Amino acid sequence: MTDPRAVARPVQAVVLAGGQGSRLRPYTDDRPKPMVEIPGTGTPIIGHQLSWLAEEGVTDVVVSCGHLAEVLQKWLDTADLPLSVTTVVETEPLGRGGGLKYAAARLPHPDRPWYATNGDIWTRFSLRDMADFHTERDAVATLALARPRIPWGAVRTDGFGHITDFIEAPPSTFEINAGVYVFSPEFADLLPERGDHERTTFPRLAREQRLAGFPIPQGSYWRAIDTAKDLTEAAKELAAQGR
Repeated sequence: MTDPRAVARPVQAVVLAGGQGSRLRPYTDDRPKPMVEIPGTGTPIIGHQLSWLAEEGVTDVVVSCGHLAEVLQKWLDTADLPLSVTTVVETEPLGRGGGLKYAAARLPHPDRPWYATNGDIWTRFSLRDMADFHTERDAVATLALARPRIPWGAVRTDGFGHITDFIEAPPSTFEINAGVYVFSPEFADLLPERGDHERTTFPRLAREQRLAGFPIPQGSYWRAIDTAKDLTEAAKELAAQGR
């Protein structure tokens, strides 16, 4: 028997790949951020993302390009991809929310839910479980939540101020927006034509209790690739996992 939840799981996604990637220079001097290769993998960040999306049942992706768009488009045109990819390029800056709305207009199934992901995220967890979580809460938008490791050592103290332990790079006590989303069909209509949806649409949905947060399962891999150090750390972590 078919799982009824499977009908509500997205088969389409938007990848936001238009950022400048200034903190990743010189890697981004001649390519957009999602085209930067994670050392030792032979594949750019977006290649890993597209493989993951395909594994999770996605058949169609719209990639929103910006900085050095032609480099990304050329790679997409020549790569052996596991799904169908369309690209869009903003003719003028629309902001994060406007850019997301512009890209969503090219999705093949406007009456069905969709995933979205930032183009600099390297992660693996079950999007199917996240989609089920979204449906069960009748949310309009669901954000994946991560607990990144603090890049400094921490100390633990007792009630008298004595240091009792040292902890190297502990997980944050706060959850953060992990840059991966599930959206219901009506979400695109709530996005601004220009501007940042995280300052407009998300707060509105939160007030209406229609915004959900899905904690990425403990042990799942997640990293935002923002700096050269992130690339190095990602390579070490993936090597340790045998990937």
